[in-house]
Amino acid sequence: MSDLTHFDASGNAHMVDVSEKAVTSRIATAAGWVRMAPETFALITEGRAKKGDVIGVARLAGIMGAKKTPELIPLCHPLPVTKVTVDLTQDPDLPGLRIEATVKTTGQTGVEMEALTAVSTAALTVYDMVKAVDKAMEIGGIHVTLKDGGKSGRYEAE
Repeated sequence: MSDLTHFDASGNAHMVDVSEKAVTSRIATAAGWVRMAPETFALITEGRAKKGDVIGVARLAGIMGAKKTPELIPLCHPLPVTKVTVDLTQDPDLPGLRIEATVKTTGQTGVEMEALTAVSTAALTVYDMVKAVDKAMEIGGIHVTLKDGGKSGRYEAE
Protein backbone atom coordinates (compact mmCIF):
# COMPACT_ATOMS: atom_id res chain seq x y z
CA MET A 1 0.00 0.00 0.00
CA SER A 2 3.03 2.29 -0.04
CA ASP A 3 1.89 3.88 -3.33
CA LEU A 4 -1.45 4.89 -1.85
CA THR A 5 -1.00 8.19 -0.04
CA HIS A 6 -4.12 7.82 2.14
CA PHE A 7 -2.58 4.83 3.98
CA ASP A 8 0.33 4.84 6.40
CA ALA A 9 3.09 2.19 6.55
CA SER A 10 0.84 -0.04 8.69
CA GLY A 11 -2.05 0.18 6.23
CA ASN A 12 -4.15 2.55 8.35
CA ALA A 13 -6.14 5.28 6.63
CA HIS A 14 -4.93 8.81 7.36
CA MET A 15 -5.21 12.31 5.98
CA VAL A 16 -2.33 13.19 3.67
CA ASP A 17 -0.03 15.98 4.88
CA VAL A 18 -0.05 18.66 2.16
CA SER A 19 1.71 21.32 4.24
CA GLU A 20 4.92 21.09 2.18
CA LYS A 21 3.13 21.33 -1.19
CA ALA A 22 3.23 24.57 -3.12
CA VAL A 23 0.11 26.71 -3.32
CA THR A 24 -0.87 26.73 -6.99
CA SER A 25 -3.92 27.40 -9.12
CA ARG A 26 -5.82 24.17 -9.62
CA ILE A 27 -8.79 23.14 -11.72
CA ALA A 28 -10.73 19.95 -12.25
CA THR A 29 -13.65 19.03 -14.49
CA ALA A 30 -15.85 15.96 -14.14
CA ALA A 31 -18.74 14.66 -16.21
CA GLY A 32 -21.58 12.16 -16.00
CA TRP A 33 -25.15 11.59 -17.14
CA VAL A 34 -28.67 10.67 -16.10
CA ARG A 35 -30.50 8.41 -18.55
CA MET A 36 -34.29 8.35 -18.37
CA ALA A 37 -37.45 7.41 -20.23
CA PRO A 38 -38.32 9.67 -23.17
CA GLU A 39 -41.46 10.79 -21.31
CA THR A 40 -39.40 11.87 -18.31
CA PHE A 41 -36.97 13.71 -20.57
CA ALA A 42 -39.92 15.59 -22.10
CA LEU A 43 -41.33 16.39 -18.65
CA ILE A 44 -38.02 17.99 -17.64
CA THR A 45 -37.25 19.80 -20.89
CA GLU A 46 -40.79 21.17 -21.17
CA GLY A 47 -40.73 22.40 -17.56
CA ARG A 48 -43.65 20.23 -16.43
CA ALA A 49 -42.05 18.52 -13.40
CA LYS A 50 -44.24 18.92 -10.30
CA LYS A 51 -41.26 19.79 -8.10
CA GLY A 52 -40.23 22.67 -10.36
CA ASP A 53 -37.15 23.56 -12.41
CA VAL A 54 -35.23 20.27 -12.36
CA ILE A 55 -32.19 21.60 -14.21
CA GLY A 56 -31.92 24.79 -12.15
CA VAL A 57 -32.28 22.99 -8.82
CA ALA A 58 -29.79 20.29 -9.86
CA ARG A 59 -27.27 22.98 -10.88
CA LEU A 60 -27.52 24.60 -7.43
CA ALA A 61 -27.29 21.20 -5.71
CA GLY A 62 -24.12 20.44 -7.66
CA ILE A 63 -22.54 23.71 -6.58
CA MET A 64 -23.51 23.02 -2.97
CA GLY A 65 -22.16 19.47 -3.24
CA ALA A 66 -18.76 20.73 -4.39
CA LYS A 67 -18.59 23.07 -1.41
CA LYS A 68 -19.55 20.29 1.04
CA THR A 69 -17.13 17.65 -0.28
CA PRO A 70 -14.83 17.52 2.79
CA GLU A 71 -17.91 16.90 4.96
CA LEU A 72 -18.84 13.87 2.83
CA ILE A 73 -15.48 12.30 1.91
CA PRO A 74 -13.64 11.40 5.13
CA LEU A 75 -10.02 12.12 4.11
CA CYS A 76 -10.68 15.04 1.75
CA HIS A 77 -9.03 18.35 2.66
CA PRO A 78 -11.24 21.41 3.11
CA LEU A 79 -10.25 23.81 0.33
CA PRO A 80 -11.02 27.44 -0.47
CA VAL A 81 -13.14 26.73 -3.55
CA THR A 82 -12.96 29.86 -5.71
CA LYS A 83 -15.28 28.87 -8.57
CA VAL A 84 -17.81 26.12 -9.32
CA THR A 85 -19.77 25.76 -12.53
CA VAL A 86 -22.28 23.00 -13.16
CA ASP A 87 -23.83 22.62 -16.60
CA LEU A 88 -26.70 20.26 -17.40
CA THR A 89 -27.21 19.69 -21.11
CA GLN A 90 -30.25 18.06 -22.65
CA ASP A 91 -29.37 15.03 -24.76
CA PRO A 92 -32.38 13.57 -26.59
CA ASP A 93 -30.24 10.70 -27.91
CA LEU A 94 -29.49 9.46 -24.38
CA PRO A 95 -32.34 10.35 -23.58
CA GLY A 96 -31.43 12.39 -20.55
CA LEU A 97 -29.14 15.01 -19.15
CA ARG A 98 -25.36 15.25 -19.45
CA ILE A 99 -23.71 16.93 -16.48
CA GLU A 100 -20.35 18.69 -16.37
CA ALA A 101 -18.82 20.44 -13.36
CA THR A 102 -15.67 22.52 -13.14
CA VAL A 103 -14.11 23.52 -9.83
CA LYS A 104 -11.23 25.94 -9.25
CA THR A 105 -9.08 26.73 -6.23
CA THR A 106 -5.74 28.13 -5.27
CA GLY A 107 -4.34 25.69 -2.78
CA GLN A 108 -2.05 22.80 -1.89
CA THR A 109 -4.14 19.94 -3.27
CA GLY A 110 -6.45 19.35 -6.22
CA VAL A 111 -10.21 19.66 -6.62
CA GLU A 112 -11.01 16.41 -8.46
CA MET A 113 -13.17 15.19 -5.58
CA GLU A 114 -15.13 18.45 -5.54
CA ALA A 115 -15.84 18.18 -9.28
CA LEU A 116 -16.90 14.52 -8.95
CA THR A 117 -19.12 15.37 -5.97
CA ALA A 118 -20.73 18.23 -7.89
CA VAL A 119 -21.66 15.92 -10.79
CA SER A 120 -22.88 13.20 -8.44
CA THR A 121 -24.99 15.59 -6.37
CA ALA A 122 -26.53 17.16 -9.46
CA ALA A 123 -27.36 13.70 -10.87
CA LEU A 124 -28.91 12.55 -7.60
CA THR A 125 -30.99 15.72 -7.47
CA VAL A 126 -32.34 15.08 -10.97
CA TYR A 127 -33.31 11.59 -9.83
CA ASP A 128 -34.94 12.89 -6.65
CA MET A 129 -37.00 15.50 -8.46
CA VAL A 130 -38.61 13.12 -10.97
CA LYS A 131 -38.37 9.69 -9.32
CA ALA A 132 -42.13 9.67 -8.81
CA VAL A 133 -42.58 9.25 -12.58
CA ASP A 134 -39.43 7.27 -13.46
CA LYS A 135 -37.79 5.04 -10.85
CA ALA A 136 -35.76 3.29 -13.59
CA MET A 137 -33.52 6.29 -14.30
CA GLU A 138 -29.84 5.42 -14.52
CA ILE A 139 -26.92 7.54 -13.33
CA GLY A 140 -23.55 6.79 -14.88
CA GLY A 141 -20.34 7.73 -16.60
CA ILE A 142 -19.09 9.86 -13.71
CA HIS A 143 -15.40 10.53 -14.24
CA VAL A 144 -12.70 13.20 -14.18
CA THR A 145 -12.19 14.71 -17.62
CA LEU A 146 -9.58 17.34 -16.72
CA LYS A 147 -7.20 18.04 -13.86
CA ASP A 148 -4.55 20.72 -13.92
CA GLY A 149 -2.19 22.32 -11.43
CA GLY A 150 0.13 21.00 -8.78
CA LYS A 151 3.15 18.73 -8.98
CA SER A 152 1.51 16.03 -11.11
CA GLY A 153 0.60 18.55 -13.82
CA ARG A 154 -2.17 18.20 -16.37
CA TYR A 155 -4.43 15.21 -16.99
CA GLU A 156 -7.06 15.06 -19.74
CA ALA A 157 -9.30 12.07 -20.31
CA GLU A 158 -9.34 10.70 -23.83
